[in-house]
Amino acid sequence: MTTLAATIAQIRPPDPAIAVATQRLLDAKTKPPRSLGRLEDLACQIAAIRGTTAPGPAEKAIVVMGADHGVAAERVSAFPQEVTRQMLLNFARGGAAINVLARQAGARLVVVDMGVTVALPDEPGIRAHRIGPGTRNFALGPAMTRAEAVAAIEVGVAIAGELAHGGVTLLGVGEMGIANTTTASALAAVLLDAPPDTVTGRGTGISDDAIAVKRAVIRRAIEVNRPDPADPVDVLARLGGFEIAGLTGVILGAAAARVPIVVDGFICGAAALVAARLAPAVTGSLICAHCSVEPGHRRVLAALGAAPLLELELRLGEASGAALAMPLVDAALAILHEMATFEAAGVTNRDG
Repeated sequence: MTTLAATIAQIRPPDPAIAVATQRLLDAKTKPPRSLGRLEDLACQIAAIRGTTAPGPAEKAIVVMGADHGVAAERVSAFPQEVTRQMLLNFARGGAAINVLARQAGARLVVVDMGVTVALPDEPGIRAHRIGPGTRNFALGPAMTRAEAVAAIEVGVAIAGELAHGGVTLLGVGEMGIANTTTASALAAVLLDAPPDTVTGRGTGISDDAIAVKRAVIRRAIEVNRPDPADPVDVLARLGGFEIAGLTGVILGAAAARVPIVVDGFICGAAALVAARLAPAVTGSLICAHCSVEPGHRRVLAALGAAPLLELELRLGEASGAALAMPLVDAALAILHEMATFEAAGVTNRDG
C-alpha cells in the first residue's frame, strides 16, 4: 500500500460521542446554555477530533508551502514570478505578515520550498522538498505528472506526521506562489463543476483586462487537459501546483493523526477540497479560518460544509487568516478548561 493510500485509510470522522460529552461539560459552566455560540462548537469539534473531552491547550504550528507555477507565463498575476522565491526568504528571515501573526498566535512557523523556479540558497528557516523548478504551464498541457502530484502530497503527509509526533496539536496551513489563485480557480471550477468565470477573482489585484485573460487561460487549460473530476489526483496533476499538492498532504496527514487543521484562504481551501475528495471524512478535522474576497472561496467553503470563523476581507495568503483564527481556538479551549462550573462557583443554575 502506498503512503497516500495508507494515510487515507487511517482517517476517521471526529468522535460524535466526545462532542456531546464536551457540550455537557460546557453546559455546566457559569453561563446560559450555548451563550458562547461558536466558541462552544469549536471546543466540541477539537475535543471530538482529538478523541478526548480534555484536549488541553493547543501546541500550534503553521506550515507555509511555496512553489512556482508555469501558468505565470500567461501574465495572470500583477507580480513577477521571482516574488515567490523572494517571499520564502522573507518568511525565513522573519519579515512577512505571517511571521508577525504567527508570533502573535504563539505558533511555530515551518516554511517549505516545494519547487520555486530558482533553487534557494541553504537557509536555516526553509525546508527544501523540491518536486521540480515550478510546474509546467497548464494552458499548454498538464502542470505535473501524476507521480509528481503524489510525491508532493506525500511530502505533506510526512511533514504533518512529523509535527504531530513532535507534539503539535493544532496545525495551520498557508501558501506562497505567484499565479496560484489561477491554479486554485481552475481546481475549484473542475471539482465544483462550476463555470470558471464564477470562481475566478483578481488575486493580487489585477486589472479588468488581466482578469479577462486569467479567465480565458483557465477555460483553455480545462479544455486542453480534460481532467477527470472523479479522480482528484488527476485534477491536481493536470491543474494544480506543487505547494497545493503538498498542502493537500499536510491536511490528510494531520487528519490521520487526529490533529485539527486551521485552513487559510482560497488556495488552501482548494487543497482542502482535493483532500476531502480523496477522503471525505477529512472535513470534520477542518477549521476554516476566514472567507477571502476571492469569489471561489465561498463556494469551496460551502462544498466543505464549513463556516468561516472570520470575515476580514483578507486576500494575502501566507496563512495570515489561519494565524488570526488560532487565538479563537485558544479561547475556546480555555473556556472548556478554566471556566468554573455552577457547582464549583456556588452560582445558582437556571430552573430545570
